Amino acid sequence: MVTNVVGEFGQNKTVLLGYIPDLIKLLQNKIGFIPNITLVPSNQTYSGLIQSVVNGDYDIVIGDVTENSIRRELVTFSYPIFDNSLRIVMRKTPDIIIDLQSFLKSFSRNLWLLVLFAVIYAGLLICLIERNNNETLRNRSKLSQLTMSIWYSFGNLVGYGVDFHVNTAAGRLVTASLYMLILILVATFTANLASNLTILKSKNIISGIDDIKSGKIPFNRIGIRVGTASEDYYLREISANTRNYYEFESEQKLYNNLLDGVVDTIFIDAGIAEYYTNNIYRNLTIVGEEFDKGVYGIVSRKHWLYDEDLDVNILSLRESGKLDDLRETWFQKKGCPNIYERSTAMYIDSMSGLFLIFAIITVLSLLLSIWTKRYIVKNFLSQLFGQRKLLFQNKISMVKRLSKTSNYTQNSKLPSSTIVQF
Repeated sequence: MVTNVVGEFGQNKTVLLGYIPDLIKLLQNKIGFIPNITLVPSNQTYSGLIQSVVNGDYDIVIGDVTENSIRRELVTFSYPIFDNSLRIVMRKTPDIIIDLQSFLKSFSRNLWLLVLFAVIYAGLLICLIERNNNETLRNRSKLSQLTMSIWYSFGNLVGYGVDFHVNTAAGRLVTASLYMLILILVATFTANLASNLTILKSKNIISGIDDIKSGKIPFNRIGIRVGTASEDYYLREISANTRNYYEFESEQKLYNNLLDGVVDTIFIDAGIAEYYTNNIYRNLTIVGEEFDKGVYGIVSRKHWLYDEDLDVNILSLRESGKLDDLRETWFQKKGCPNIYERSTAMYIDSMSGLFLIFAIITVLSLLLSIWTKRYIVKNFLSQLFGQRKLLFQNKISMVKRLSKTSNYTQNSKLPSSTIVQF
């Protein structure tokens, strides 16, 4: 891996991390050389790497280069630095778990609560709009009217049927908004439920390389990187030199297309498969036993001056167990969070537009109901304000009469200072 870090003086530095960089450091400490490392492009073929060493472009190549007879005719391989094999990698399918609430997991909990609120909200609107215009609701108590209206809303939601029909234009508009909401919700729920059940029932369709050879997976659904030991094995052992597989130019494209479902399985080196499935892609898994065992070696030119020193020090690292420690550190430890495992449940965000349209239509229906009853509302308001005005006038008249009565009483009395005694 290549990463950027900030040095002690604030400068950005490129740092190499992984099995190979750590191996280079171990060899550097034992042999005492100063490495000049060049990273090759990710789309560089292994044949191109071998030819670069033959041409003298590089002194050595250290990486996931598998030793075979064809390559040994051109270059020298060191003592093995990594015991390799090929593995089959597929998309992971979950184990079957008995869950009595699995049918509810097509929607998130908050989305279910929003659906419940929408049913109650629509029922309240139907009750408000229809209770004075519908014979079924008119002679019932308010609680019974509300219950029947919510039942009407729920019946439309589940397609059960209703006990009455709306009579007003506003009520029909609310019903139309319910139909629109139900159409999308039922279709989405059905599709998600079918998808979830299919995933729960699915299993790995192969158990190893023998199933590949017997054709349990179509050959054009197998992904292989060109110019690799995987391709050599496939052409030699499976297809009799027929290129009927899906070819990819880089390792990353292998994984991307497997994740996207373009291919159903890929062949990859064991170490790389362990690293990616343990640390990057938790929704991928290794299937079956390893096959086509081989080794990685350091590639150098024929009769290179330091071949013997390199072999002796690699052998020393193997005997001391340091290469095993490196393998365990970088390939066998699991350090990947479940960032690639996603729930298939629908959330409020994905349905927000639908519920917004539903809310707008229901508000319009409420306004339509108010408009159709505008004269009734107007007369009611007129009567209400008229009664308040009359009451206010009566209070004023009463205050005036009380004031006049008080003044008359005061004027009819003689003040005490006018009494004369003889």
